[in-house]
Amino acid sequence: MKPGSRWRSAVCDAELVVVRPPKAPASLECGGQPVIPHAEARPEGGAPAADHSGGVLAGKRYTDPESGMEVLCSKAGAGSLSVDGRPIGAAEAKKLPSSD
Repeated sequence: MKPGSRWRSAVCDAELVVVRPPKAPASLECGGQPVIPHAEARPEGGAPAADHSGGVLAGKRYTDPESGMEVLCSKAGAGSLSVDGRPIGAAEAKKLPSSD
């Protein structure tokens, strides 16, 4: 996975862009299944696994502290993200200093 590479879920509508690749080889999953390259056709009849159906939101960054991977969700979907089976969540927005 390279920075800027585009991926999509194999089981829902989610689309992702890699912002920061993992430090070591890792598997990015959405809905419990590995993501596929953006240009690849989605398999028929897939659905997110029940324990991986929390969804992702467009415009949010998702990070995995253990691998260092960071992805940006460019299209929302029903599946939740995980790296090597570990669930990952949306990154918190950075606090900016006040301009009093």
